[in-house]
Amino acid sequence: MCGVAGYMDLRGRRPADDEVLSAMTAVLEHRGPDSSGRFTHPGIGLGFRRLSIIDLATGNQPITNEDGSLVLVCNGEIFNHRELRERLVARGHTFRTEGDVEVLIHLYEERGVRLLDDIRGQFAFAIYDRNRHRLFLARDHVGILPLFYTQTAEHFVFGSEVKAVLPHPDVRREVDLAGLDQVLTFPGPVSPRTMFAGVRSLESGHYLLVQDGQVRKVRYWDLDFPELGEEPGDEPESFYVERLRALLATSVERRLLADVPVGFYLSGGLDSSLIAALVGEVSPRTRRHSFSIAFPDAAIDESPYQRLMAGKVSSRHHEEVFEARDAAESFRRMIWHAECPVKETYNTCSLSLSAAARREGVRVVLTGEGADELFGGYPGYRFDQAGRTGTRSRRGVGELLEDEARHRLWGDERIFYERDYQAWSETKLELYSPEAGARFDEFDCLNLPLVDHERLRNRHPLHQRSYIDVKLRLSDHLLADHGDRMGLANAVEARYPFLDRDVIDFATTIPPRLMVTPRSEKYVLKQAALGLVPAEILQREKFGFRAPGSPWLLRHDQEWANDMLSYARIKRQGYFNPDTVERLRTRYLRPDFDVHPHLGDDLLLIVLSFGVLVDLFDLPDHH
Repeated sequence: MCGVAGYMDLRGRRPADDEVLSAMTAVLEHRGPDSSGRFTHPGIGLGFRRLSIIDLATGNQPITNEDGSLVLVCNGEIFNHRELRERLVARGHTFRTEGDVEVLIHLYEERGVRLLDDIRGQFAFAIYDRNRHRLFLARDHVGILPLFYTQTAEHFVFGSEVKAVLPHPDVRREVDLAGLDQVLTFPGPVSPRTMFAGVRSLESGHYLLVQDGQVRKVRYWDLDFPELGEEPGDEPESFYVERLRALLATSVERRLLADVPVGFYLSGGLDSSLIAALVGEVSPRTRRHSFSIAFPDAAIDESPYQRLMAGKVSSRHHEEVFEARDAAESFRRMIWHAECPVKETYNTCSLSLSAAARREGVRVVLTGEGADELFGGYPGYRFDQAGRTGTRSRRGVGELLEDEARHRLWGDERIFYERDYQAWSETKLELYSPEAGARFDEFDCLNLPLVDHERLRNRHPLHQRSYIDVKLRLSDHLLADHGDRMGLANAVEARYPFLDRDVIDFATTIPPRLMVTPRSEKYVLKQAALGLVPAEILQREKFGFRAPGSPWLLRHDQEWANDMLSYARIKRQGYFNPDTVERLRTRYLRPDFDVHPHLGDDLLLIVLSFGVLVDLFDLPDHH
């Protein structure tokens, strides 16, 4: 993968400033350390940083079509480019490179924005159409690759990371309190919100058209489960198991395409183990590198299962032993790349993994994200199967207010997701400073549009939860600050076989009874893994990834952490209530206190990481 950046004049065709474009592009060097490129034309400038993965010799960007009327910068991979290239060559198109993304400009010549229906991949790209003076930008279907943008009075500015947008002189640095409220409420910020006021994240499955001073956003794809009563024909279980295994094998094979070494991560769980097994099946003659995190604490260590799977596929296995102090040492760097506050420190483990891959010369890794969201892997799916967790017999004022909040969020007050949000608002108000709390109605994320209610209406409860998980947990958290940003911090590209379009489309047709049974989550996936993954892994209870939280940082005298949480600093910044933070510090410092890594909210870690974010990005205090 790579990094892209650029801007367009919305009021005319003034020349792009080379110094501004260079600054926007240079800050993405970690994403693309191999080379850089630029295109300038009256009214527009495009910048590019390259991480060479396919066509190492001639794949530099920007890329143009035959007559130079179209200019492309693309971050990502098009996995079906060979089939598309054959079709385009047969229709008379001339290619200048052997790279995968060049198909985009020739498809655009044929199909315009409808090219998005033809491609299978992970991408965020911009095509400048010189004849129309139009900019076309798009992000892949589930949001594997990021694309941020802002519209000022005179310019449209975009980049692969927020830090590439900020150098433009028209862009102000300011905290988006609604984005902060989303971090406190959901797994993380939810597109189009970010932590930076006015800077937007293009939603997955969307594209933008910038022309004649206007910016238009269009959705071209969304996850769509069948409505109740309209489910596909109920085939035998064996059909779903065999078809799923075949589609995953094809997806893995597509994602091994590269002109550099490709490895994989091993967590010790089902998802990454199945990917590893399929890598071995589709490329049996290549011995690949595998990478995993191990912990000195046996209670959270999964290395025995990681080694078991590595041995089964005969990989060159690399084990990174991660200690709590490692999280403290890399915390600030992690926040710089994440560009948002965090609730857990496990992103630092992901940084360590990608660094290990880079040391071994592995530029591409396959990983297992997406399986939990598509195949019912989280505990909430079991709770739903047992009966709606949000059903309440009492109908007091609190319950009625919670019903209203759920209706605003999901369009259905019966849908319960993670917590009672109305009650949680009281906790947030205690945490916010009096000045911020006085404006709470202006940025309360419960009042903002979140997901498409029509995609939840009249769907099975498992499908409702799956849709919300993909939107809130996967796209803007696991694939974003945890995935893309932590991998590309060390110039390592992550690929996700479970998120292939064909796999996702098929997953929407699998009956919920085969996803979650009374005794098992991800039942159909486990059946597909029989004979490929050792029984010891298949029969394990789900084990969430863990890393040290703020109690450890405070108790082990991490001076920087205590300084960031000091009464004077919290009061000066003006976002949080220093008295509340001080009470939390006292509680967290108790020897018997801990925050459950998956059931609790590490509020101090959010406050701490937010303070680091404010410092790193020179964001103003709240007044």
